[in-house]
Amino acid sequence: AAARPKKLSREEPGYLERATATRGSVPQPPRDRETVPGTMMKFRFRRPGNDPQREKLKLELFAFNKTVEHGFPNQPSSLAYDPKLQLMAIATKTGAVKIYGAPGVEFTGLHKEAATVTQMHFLPGQGRLLSLLDDNSIHLWAISQKNSYSHLEEICNLTLPGRPGFDCANSPSITRITVIMLKSCCDMAYLGTEGGGVYFLDLPSLQLLDGKTLFQDEVLQSVPDDYKCGKALGPVESLQEHPTDPDKILIGYSRGLVVLWGQATHSVEDLFLGNQQLESISWERSSRTFVSSHSDGGYMVWPVNSARCKTQPLTSSIPYGPFPCKAINKILWRTSETGSPFVIFSGGMPRASYGDRHCITIMQGKLQVTLDLTSRVIDFFTVHDIDPEQEYDNPRALLVLVEEELVAVDLQTPGWPTITSPYLAPLHSSAITCSYHISNIPIKLWERIICAGKQQNPPHSTVEWPINGGKNLAPEPVHKGLLLTGHEDGTVRFWDASSVSLKPLYKLTTANIFQTEADHNESFPQSGEEEWPPFRKVGCFDPYSDDPRLGIQKISLCKYSSQLVVAGTAGQVLVMEFNDERSEQKMSLSSVDLLQDREGFTWKGHDRLTPKGGLVSFAPGFQPRFLVQCIPPAAVTAVILHTEWQLVAFGTSHGFGVFDYHRQQAVLARCTLHPNDSLAMEGPLSRVKSLKKSLRQSFRRIRKSRVSGKKRLSPSSPASKVQEANAQLAEQAGPREVEVTPVQRRIEPRSADDSLSGVVRCLYFADTFLRDATHHGPTMWAGTNAGSVYAYALEVPSREKWTEKSAEAVLGKEIQLMHRAPVVSIAVLDGRGNPLPEPFEVSRDLAKAPEMQGSHSVLIISEEQFKVFTLPRVTAKTKFKLTAHEGSRVRKLGLMNFPSIASDDYSENCLVCLTNLGDVHIFTIPGLRPQIRYDCIRKEDISGIASCVFTKTGQGFYLISPSEFERFSLSTRNITEPHCVVGWEGPIDHLSPVTSLCNNLQRSPKMNQANGTHKLQSKEEYNSLGAADGVLEDFQLTLSQTPLDSPNSSADITLDTTGDLTVEDVKDYLPEC
Repeated sequence: AAARPKKLSREEPGYLERATATRGSVPQPPRDRETVPGTMMKFRFRRPGNDPQREKLKLELFAFNKTVEHGFPNQPSSLAYDPKLQLMAIATKTGAVKIYGAPGVEFTGLHKEAATVTQMHFLPGQGRLLSLLDDNSIHLWAISQKNSYSHLEEICNLTLPGRPGFDCANSPSITRITVIMLKSCCDMAYLGTEGGGVYFLDLPSLQLLDGKTLFQDEVLQSVPDDYKCGKALGPVESLQEHPTDPDKILIGYSRGLVVLWGQATHSVEDLFLGNQQLESISWERSSRTFVSSHSDGGYMVWPVNSARCKTQPLTSSIPYGPFPCKAINKILWRTSETGSPFVIFSGGMPRASYGDRHCITIMQGKLQVTLDLTSRVIDFFTVHDIDPEQEYDNPRALLVLVEEELVAVDLQTPGWPTITSPYLAPLHSSAITCSYHISNIPIKLWERIICAGKQQNPPHSTVEWPINGGKNLAPEPVHKGLLLTGHEDGTVRFWDASSVSLKPLYKLTTANIFQTEADHNESFPQSGEEEWPPFRKVGCFDPYSDDPRLGIQKISLCKYSSQLVVAGTAGQVLVMEFNDERSEQKMSLSSVDLLQDREGFTWKGHDRLTPKGGLVSFAPGFQPRFLVQCIPPAAVTAVILHTEWQLVAFGTSHGFGVFDYHRQQAVLARCTLHPNDSLAMEGPLSRVKSLKKSLRQSFRRIRKSRVSGKKRLSPSSPASKVQEANAQLAEQAGPREVEVTPVQRRIEPRSADDSLSGVVRCLYFADTFLRDATHHGPTMWAGTNAGSVYAYALEVPSREKWTEKSAEAVLGKEIQLMHRAPVVSIAVLDGRGNPLPEPFEVSRDLAKAPEMQGSHSVLIISEEQFKVFTLPRVTAKTKFKLTAHEGSRVRKLGLMNFPSIASDDYSENCLVCLTNLGDVHIFTIPGLRPQIRYDCIRKEDISGIASCVFTKTGQGFYLISPSEFERFSLSTRNITEPHCVVGWEGPIDHLSPVTSLCNNLQRSPKMNQANGTHKLQSKEEYNSLGAADGVLEDFQLTLSQTPLDSPNSSADITLDTTGDLTVEDVKDYLPEC
């Protein structure tokens, strides 16, 4: 008998050298150091240290910045305008303040108190802003420069104290501020209160001038006795400075009294005795008259002359009388040299007939238009001439802020058309259901989309955007980026996401393809809906959908062939192609049965949509080429397009299919339902889900996990004894400073009986090796909720034989992951470890050809773990157990290219993962070595995590509200952020810098983040993440020339079986050629 080799002992000298020489025969210890007690370890480990060169390279590749917020501010509460700097500010109920100028000029600030901003006022020409919160505090903001980038900074604040002699706790409303007016020279602010007093505030110090306070008692002394009648004047409703004498102010009280107060003489100089509840007042430019609006829906014009006390106005009118009308909340009087003055007011509609309408009326002489807005009016202002030497206001534009959008009206062009806004577009005009980003759009397709978008828009004004303050210094984007949003009403909107301003380019409508209850070809008339009032519908916010089945669920676009796939809630899959001309065509329809005649299943959900018969007219743009209808008509959960092969793949909760849209016939249909998938047959719109059944299934899973936990270890096994000893030690009261080594989380296998296990989560086309290691060809991969992966070999005919032969699909491999976690993404990597290029990229010399000489590998990503398998044998190569180490699950994934900021010739392809905890992890591929982690989204923000979409250039978007996208960057090179300058003339102090510059080359995270924070990963975190990648010290010495966390490292991570994604079963259906 052959002599057994002598067992190596750690105590013997030269142990490491001999272990290195014989490491092939030494059994590999478990990879995870926490799962094995330190006293039982037979081999010495060393954590992979932080290579200084690699750490430096990480700083050159990765950097987290939240850069800009796209869309319309959620829940706006106030509006302000600086006529000198041409800046506009919008504040929200959450305390956010956003300043806008010319496109690309944006500033954002956030109050420390999450309170509603009720009023804002610019200090004209100074770059300062005064804000009032509903907690009665006043805040002063300034656009300042810091570290070469601009931001909005709060300078100081003040809370108004109570009136002496009054108990503020019992009467808090006495000093509650109702209105703020800034003096024209900006050195003082007037504060009107609910108690009727007027306080004077020094600017910019925010110091109250106690000696100048005007109380209501002083005003009442000048009021006639017959007007007093023992009644108080009420709160101060309006304050207006005299147009020609800054020392005089017009004070309007709620009861209807208006007083002209002389600040220099400290006395009442004029009285206007109104008897109707006052809402607002506005001066006429010459100061000879002013207009007041009231709660009865009327307005009055008052003369300002030598008579000290006036009881009757010059004119009084109720525009929409004589029936009872709602209050006119705000009114403006603007003179014009072209004719009669403009009278613009909000409200005033007849209560019974149109009390629910949100309207603004524009009147000039006999011309009158009632703007019918989409939501409640917050505030409005006019852009007009402010030069005191000019005789007329000559308003050029009217800007109206409503709850859901911003509307601008051209007052110089006849007909008063609307002006298209270059930013603040309402993303949520219909609820967003999905998002899709595509980078580096070819210029030809870009121009075609813009041209189609201009043709479909209704007539708008051609004047320039009136808010043009500041200067955008950001260079023109080198590459064009498109953000596509699918909506509940069946529309897909195309947005220019190349720069700071998210601009609408084109809207694709799918509702006109199907028969629905409403006729979608009818558009709301632009004028004359009713003879009186003369309504005109303005704005595009329309949250109501005629049919919920129209909702868009998935989008896929090929930028090189201009082909698009749009999939919806009722199982409709539309293959579309761009056409520059208007066309009429009949819809071609093909149905694909995903149940494959399986018995025992009855669809209980909604019916499918019926396409229109006959010829349908389509405007220039994306036009349908073919319609594929999934049977049953469940919502589409995954879709992928390969235009080079003329194939589209789609998946639902019942299975997946492949369709040849060139020959218009199905290639493949596969049912993925489990016998217990009853919920998959009810549909998302069905209300027959059983709560009792869900609870029963939950208790069954808990019971199974307890039973399996008891059966897992026998009482006599050494591991169980160790666990018992650990449990006894844990029960004993030991010193608190003793740290317990963290254990890797045990991941329980999911039951195959879980409902909705057949949902198809991902689809993927690839040209790779599936039959054997020498022949590659087209393949299609599908991953399901139950951890199953299906790989099909495709026989795609050459382009010359497309008309003769159809594509065919043969099942190549069927993979079942052990823990049955949902497979969320699949990607094939070439011989160099790089992702495969997109269709047409190689043939058009837009990308390098993939390496087909070396062995390919497939990256399979479940919600719990990442794993790389070799092809075609499907053997495990590398893995990372995210849930076991981090306690989180994968929600969103992206393969990104990160160029170095230090070198134009170096870049890395990495895997980026967003988890259910809101943090972003970056891993190298194919090594799957963790590089860095950032806290991106609050873990409570479930909708934000679900809406996240990554770009291929190291950026991302997610919804922070129904109407706003937050944009963030993970790359040091690709950052889209404001890069602007604002300048003004006048005295300079430490609170008002002359210019504010944002340098795009500096790291410039936004100030005062309201949703999520970010942090760099510490060395300790690196070590904890890299603990699973520890290797024997002697083995690491042989790899010292290549750092282990380098993407070029050829060292595979040794696999263990604790909570692993190990393949449970691989069925190979293809014989080797």
